[in-house]
Amino acid sequence: MSSLSLLSASSAGWPLQPLPGSLPLSIDVLVVLALIATVFVLFVTQPVPIDATAVGLVVALVLLGEWTGVSPEQGVSGFSNPATLTVLAMFVLSEGVRRTGVIQILTRKLIAFAGDDEFRQLLATVTLSGPPGGVVSNVSVVAVLIPAIMNLARQTKTSPSKLLIPLSFASMLGGMLTVVGTITNLLASEVWVQVGGPDARPFSLLEFTHLGAVVLLVGIVYLLTVGRYLTPVRIEPAESPTDAFGMTDYLTDVVVMEDSPLVGSRVEELSGQDLDLDVFQIVRGDRTLAHGLGSERIRAGDVLSVRADQETLQEVIEHDHLRLLPEVMEAAAEDDASLPPGFSPRRHGWEPPDAEASDSLAESEASSEDTEEDGDETDEEPPDEEIELTEVVLLPGPWSSRRSGVADFERDYDVTVLAIRRGDEVIRQRLREVRLRAGDVILVQASDQVLDRIARDTNVAIAGEDGWEEFDRSKIPIALGILAGALGLAALDVLTLMVSALTGVAAMFFTGILTPEEAYDAIDWQVIFMVAGVIPLGIAVEASGTADVIADVIVSVGVLLPVIAVLGLFYLGTALITEMVSNSASVVLMLPVGVEVAGQLGANPFAFAMAVTFAASTPLLTPVGYQTNLMVYGPGGYKFTDFARVGAPLQLILTIVTTVGITVFWGL
Repeated sequence: MSSLSLLSASSAGWPLQPLPGSLPLSIDVLVVLALIATVFVLFVTQPVPIDATAVGLVVALVLLGEWTGVSPEQGVSGFSNPATLTVLAMFVLSEGVRRTGVIQILTRKLIAFAGDDEFRQLLATVTLSGPPGGVVSNVSVVAVLIPAIMNLARQTKTSPSKLLIPLSFASMLGGMLTVVGTITNLLASEVWVQVGGPDARPFSLLEFTHLGAVVLLVGIVYLLTVGRYLTPVRIEPAESPTDAFGMTDYLTDVVVMEDSPLVGSRVEELSGQDLDLDVFQIVRGDRTLAHGLGSERIRAGDVLSVRADQETLQEVIEHDHLRLLPEVMEAAAEDDASLPPGFSPRRHGWEPPDAEASDSLAESEASSEDTEEDGDETDEEPPDEEIELTEVVLLPGPWSSRRSGVADFERDYDVTVLAIRRGDEVIRQRLREVRLRAGDVILVQASDQVLDRIARDTNVAIAGEDGWEEFDRSKIPIALGILAGALGLAALDVLTLMVSALTGVAAMFFTGILTPEEAYDAIDWQVIFMVAGVIPLGIAVEASGTADVIADVIVSVGVLLPVIAVLGLFYLGTALITEMVSNSASVVLMLPVGVEVAGQLGANPFAFAMAVTFAASTPLLTPVGYQTNLMVYGPGGYKFTDFARVGAPLQLILTIVTTVGITVFWGL
């Protein structure tokens, strides 16, 4: 049959006839494959948020239900699915445990154990991030440990790059200890019920703990040995955030002279010019101002802390009659009468040589404080503020879907952005043109009060030494008891996992550990919509016969291989697919195919389901393959290929270990 006649047949609604040497493809399969390809492209390129793509997928599956086999009821079934509700409940339970501070307490103890020995630091990192990942969200664990590791690295002159990829990998592998360790595990359990046959049951809490423990142990040994030497140093040890961002040549203090045209103008007018320059602090007399600078009027004698490159700075100095602070300090030492009124040399460390000069200078400064610029209203001076430079990490989830720029971030968080690290790139110029992404590390200047507020925001991780929250430690036993009770009831089959998890959420509310508002904020709604959106895709893959077609291809390719080799290749193929699409989409697509492949080979379908589950939960080759990889990408200053450099050997090792482990524990 020609291509034209084949097309005509398909448009008439007839099943496509097989081409010579090819597989028969019905229009149902073609429609589902087209949807999969479209979702694949949208997940990779993300022209719209992932949750928007998931909702669009639900709509498409229902509208094309004649070919996808998905009814309206099935299309929205993901929102009431036990996997979706369990994922939602685990977000809340993890937040309840996090808010007690127990993870921070353990972190401090292990940091004290690690000291300045790099091997002990690495051992502490993988030990603390691995096992907790089986019961608490590994994203929450990594969010807490990133600031701790960055501070530890700075204090001990160690590169954070040596510790952050191991942190991500260990937390991922720890997620395979229980079915609640990752969202992917929970979704795999639900898909298995759909496609595993009439006897298929949801995974129990400890369904694959024995294999997960083996995988975690092998991973830790690798990270402490081979992986330790493959992990690169991308950020040199630094004593301060400005050193780490290479900002020494970009941050400068300038003094506003009396004849400067800037006197009386607002700070926002200077920042609004066509110049790559930002004012992030004003020292006025004995006061330091950093809050609400945009509306602050510039006065003679003000010391402006600015971020600018050398060319921009020179232009501003020449046109606006500014002088570098060191030059003005030299003039003060020489008793130069040209010092602008309001300038306080003593505020910057200079002492006059005699008491008479000191009294004269004090009188001059006092009189200048009483002087008001034309057009200014008499306002009470704001109090002096403690200003800090610190690093803020944008966590996945909200920042994966936002389209915020630097100006939006500064307005929302009341900070000044000085630089951005994105992977191995540090952005210092034209910051207003940068669109922020999940995984970015932002160097900000802010007051202590602002940093305290930011530290409570679950959308970011702050790396300040004192930026951790103050927790109510008295609630630690209650929160841990609730988590243990919820998991224990599920492990003993007293309650289903969904019911026990929701029971734990209710207990968190009634004991006052969390309020409903705090629980809502803790839920990553993008993940919830994504999980709910891809569940009906699994129904379509099975109902349309797409799983059969893909399985035919796999079996025909591996017909000469033993079953264990096909299982290993299937594991590796799933891992590679997961690097390009979300873990959830990978499970929904590949698990039905795995069950069909097992059926055609006469093998154990549960073995292939386990291969998909483990492979989809441990993508190790790219920073975008998993949330925790993206979280450490910026803080570690990594190149995109660094994850494959460290992860590829481990991925091959885990392919062998997991395949053999599945064969031993469940058989083929």
